[in-house]
Amino acid sequence: MLDPTNTRDLGPRVGTPLWLYLAGITVAGGALLGVTLFVYGLDRLQVLGASPLIWLMLCMVVIGELRPIASPRTAADNGAPTSLPFSFALLLSFGLPVAGLVQAVATAIAGVARGHAPHRVLFNIAQYALSFGAADAVLRLVAPGSAVHPWVAKGPDLAAVAAAGAVYYVCNLVLVESAVAMHERAPLGAVLRKDLGQRLFVHGVLLSLAPLVSVAMVHEVWLVPLFFFPLAALYTSATLSMKREHQANHDELTGLANRKLLILRTQEALSEAQLRKHRVGLLLLDLDRFKEVNDTLGHPTGDRLLQTVARRLTHSVRPGDLVARLGGDEFAVLLPQVRDPASAREVATRLRVSLAEPMRLDGMDFDLEASVGIALYPNHAPDFELLMQRADVAMYVAKEHRTGVELYEQHKDRNSTARLSLFGELRRALVEDELEMFYQPKVRLADHRTVGLEALVRWRHPQRGVLPPEDFVPLVEQSYLMRSFTHEVLERTLPQVARWWAQGIELPVAVNLSARELLDPTLPDIVAAALRRHGVAPQAIRLDISERVMVAEADAVTPTILALADLGIALALDDFGTGYFTLARLGGLPVEEIKIDESFVRRSLADPDGHLIVRSAVDLVGTLGMRAVAEGVESERVAEDMRAMGCYAAQGRHFASPLEAHQVAPWLAEHGGPYSTLGGPSGEPTEHSRTL
Repeated sequence: MLDPTNTRDLGPRVGTPLWLYLAGITVAGGALLGVTLFVYGLDRLQVLGASPLIWLMLCMVVIGELRPIASPRTAADNGAPTSLPFSFALLLSFGLPVAGLVQAVATAIAGVARGHAPHRVLFNIAQYALSFGAADAVLRLVAPGSAVHPWVAKGPDLAAVAAAGAVYYVCNLVLVESAVAMHERAPLGAVLRKDLGQRLFVHGVLLSLAPLVSVAMVHEVWLVPLFFFPLAALYTSATLSMKREHQANHDELTGLANRKLLILRTQEALSEAQLRKHRVGLLLLDLDRFKEVNDTLGHPTGDRLLQTVARRLTHSVRPGDLVARLGGDEFAVLLPQVRDPASAREVATRLRVSLAEPMRLDGMDFDLEASVGIALYPNHAPDFELLMQRADVAMYVAKEHRTGVELYEQHKDRNSTARLSLFGELRRALVEDELEMFYQPKVRLADHRTVGLEALVRWRHPQRGVLPPEDFVPLVEQSYLMRSFTHEVLERTLPQVARWWAQGIELPVAVNLSARELLDPTLPDIVAAALRRHGVAPQAIRLDISERVMVAEADAVTPTILALADLGIALALDDFGTGYFTLARLGGLPVEEIKIDESFVRRSLADPDGHLIVRSAVDLVGTLGMRAVAEGVESERVAEDMRAMGCYAAQGRHFASPLEAHQVAPWLAEHGGPYSTLGGPSGEPTEHSRTL
C-alpha cells in the first residue's frame, strides 16, 4: 500500500538522542551476536551450513520478514513478522548463535529488497539479537536441558517456552517502540499502548507455532514448509482487513490521511494535550493556481502533481505530525505537540518552502505556492470543529492578503462570537435539512411581467426562527463546510426548477455564488453534475457573481467563470457599485446582466448625485450590450424612475417579498404569469445569453 507518511528511513542527525539510541542498540546487539558466534565456533557453523535444514529455514524466515502482519496503527512493513515461528523455533532447538545468524541474514535480505536505509537494517538485526538473547537466557535458566542441541520441548517444558516467548516479545516491543517514540517525538507510554491488544494477540499466535515448527524441524524437516499455508491464510486475512482499514482512513490518490483519520487523530491529540498541558496545532494549506495545471495539462498531470506535493509535505513535517488531504488541492497538517505559535509558523514556512522548488513533470517545470492558516489548541479553539474553522479563517486571510502564512487572530475574523457559536449548529443543519430556499421574482419594468426568480437561502433554526443569509453565510464562506453548503443549495434549488419547467413555468432561477465557491476549481464539475442529475437545462439557471469578488479575485475566479459559461449558464454581476469595479474590465467575460445595488437604487430619487450615478451606469450597461437590473425596489416611484432611466428589470419588496416554493405558482398566476425566455407570449425571439 502506498504510504508516503513513513519517514523512518530518514537518518537521524548525529548526536541527537535518537542517533545515540540507535547507535547504542546496534553496537550492543552486534557485539552480542558476534560473541555468541565466536563461542559457537566456525567449525560448527560450517557443518550446520551444509545442512538443508538451515537453508530451508532461512528461506522461510526471509519470506516471513517480507510478509509482516501489520496492525491498523503501524506501518505496513513494521508489523509482526510471519518469520517469527521459524526463527524462534531455531532458537529453541539450536540456541542463540544459529537463530541470531539466520535472522540477521534474513533481515538484511528483506531490508535490501524493501529499500530500507542501512541504519534501519542494522538496528533491526541488533534488536532481534538482543531480544533473542534475552529469551535464550530465560530458556537456559528455566529449562537447563535446552542447552543440549538439538532440543525439542516436551509437555513440561511449555511453561519455559512461554516465559521465553514473553521475554522476547517485551524486549522486542520496548526496543523498537522506544526508537519509534524518539523518532516521532511522542511519549513512550502512548506509543506502547497503540493497538497493544491486537499486537499481543498476533505475536502470541505466531510464537505458539514455534514449538510445533521445532518438532517438525528436528524429526522431519520437510514438514516445515507445510506451516506456510496457515501462515499465508493468517497474513491474507490480516492484509485484507488492513486494506479495508487503510482505504477507509486514507486518500486513494496520495495515500495521505483523509478527513476521517484527521478528525480521529486530532481528537486523540487534544485528549493527550489536556492531560499533559501542551499545545496542539492544526494547519490548513491550499495550493494557489493549481487549477491552471488541470485546465492546461489535464487531470492525470494534476493528479501526479498532487502526489508529488503529498511526498514533499510529508518529508517537510516532523516525525509524528500527520499530513492529510481534505479534497481537491486542500491539505491539513496536524501537529500533536507544538511548543508555541512561532514553532507552528516555522513548520508552515517549511511546508511552503518545500513546494516552492519547481516540480518537473513531462519535461515541464511547475511552480506552486500555497496559503497556510494556523490555529492552536488551547489558544484559539477547544475542539476539532472550531480548530478547523479558525485554521480555515486564517488560511483565507493568508490567501486574500497574499501573505502566505497566517496565524488565527480574532480581530481578522469577520465573524462575531455569536456567529461562531452557530458553527456546530450549522453543521447539524446541513445534515437535518434545516436550510430552505425562498424565491424572489424579477419583474420586467416595461410590462411588469416576471422574467426570472432569484433563489435565496434561509435557515429555519429550531430556536431562533428563520435566519437571513447574512447571519450564517459569511460563516460558511470561511469554513470547510463551503462545498457541502453549495451542494445543499443546488440539491434544493434544481429539483424545484425542474418541477416548474415541467409545469410550463419556464423562468430562469438565479443562484448567488460567493468568492469561496468561485475559488473552488471543481465548481463547474459540481454544477454540471447537479444539472445532469436533476435533468435541468443550463438555460434554466443563472449564476450571480458579486462585484466584490471581481475586484478582489478577478484573475483567480476568471477560469471558473469561463468554465461555467461554457456549460451554457448565463451569468450576472451582482451588487454593482459596492466594489469600485470598472465595467470596462468585463471585456471577454460572459456576463449578461448587471444588477445595480439597492444602496444606489434607494438614493436615486432623494439624491441627485445618486440619480446621476444610476443613470450613467444604466447607459453604460446598455452600450456594452448588457441588461441593467435594479435591486431593492420598494416603491412605485422608484420602479418608475428605474424604468425611465432604461433599466430592463427590477426586484424588491414593491413587487414581491421572497416567496416559499409553494407560493410561487399562485403569485405568478395572480400577477400575470411568467414570461418564457424560450419565446415570448407573442412568439417574439428568444433572449439568449451572449458572450461579450
